[in-house]
Amino acid sequence: MNGPTVVVVDYDSAWPRLFAELDARLWPVVGDLAASIEHVGSTSVPGLAAKPIIDVDIVVPTAERMPAVIERLAGLGYRHRGDLGVPGREAFHRPPRSVAHQLYVCVAGIASLRNHLAVRDTLRASPAAASEYGALKKELARQFPNDIDAYIDGKSELLGRILSASGLLSPAEVEAIRIVNKKPDE
Repeated sequence: MNGPTVVVVDYDSAWPRLFAELDARLWPVVGDLAASIEHVGSTSVPGLAAKPIIDVDIVVPTAERMPAVIERLAGLGYRHRGDLGVPGREAFHRPPRSVAHQLYVCVAGIASLRNHLAVRDTLRASPAAASEYGALKKELARQFPNDIDAYIDGKSELLGRILSASGLLSPAEVEAIRIVNKKPDE
């Protein structure tokens, strides 16, 4: 057993608003360097049960813009954590007393960003898949409340099927993402 307590809750209609508030704070600071800010993860899928943490990807068109974005985010209180083993994606600790969220800055087109978008878009388009995924997440949280690794491992097969079905990633990319997803960020 390791890591924080795994808590999965029913969908909260406040999550899109919380993302919008984060976006409104971030975009004025990085908008001239970024291509977009994306709400990803389970909180971005209407009706999907999730850990109550907003996942945010700031997308930059090139890696050359990354240092400037990192510097500007530091001015908002974000602490840079490095790529955590995922090239082209930089992770951050959120500022104290901010809404629960995880922030990443991703270079456009990298596999981990495409993964986030493929899962989000596939689950948004398929309420049945979202329901199946949500039920699995709740069961895994009940089974492994103090073991984030087991929780993540338990989602791996279904996430792989979702990503494969999306057609947005190659089989090799799906497998690579499944391996990366086994490395918890927090």
